[in-house]
Amino acid sequence: MFTTTVTPRFGDMDMLGHINQAVPVVWFELARNPLIEIFVSNQELKRETFPLIMAHTEYDYIDQLYFQHEVEIKTWITRIGGKSFTTYHEAWQQGRLCVRSSAVLVHYDFGAEKSTPIPEDKKKLLAEHFLKT
Repeated sequence: MFTTTVTPRFGDMDMLGHINQAVPVVWFELARNPLIEIFVSNQELKRETFPLIMAHTEYDYIDQLYFQHEVEIKTWITRIGGKSFTTYHEAWQQGRLCVRSSAVLVHYDFGAEKSTPIPEDKKKLLAEHFLKT
């Protein structure tokens, strides 16, 4: 499991006084950075070498998030396939599960515009963060 702590910004609030529903989408994207680094280092971030593309996301909003308190994002892997894997995220604030999400990322060759097999060494690194139920 990876954990990322985010501090809500004033601009993350909506007119109802809670964090807008679009904000956790960005936080979960941020929380996937350590997974991306399994595949490519920050120094090599360019289209020709970047090997992942987003195929699907979904979100469940369970409780409201507020400006005044930090949010802990927990990230796991729930599935590793031949050419794709699934992440699972939870956003916690003050001991409450507020948002959960999953995302399917595909190992992808942008030059050939097609999916490619995930290398076995990368699968092993992903498996270290598998959600144990």
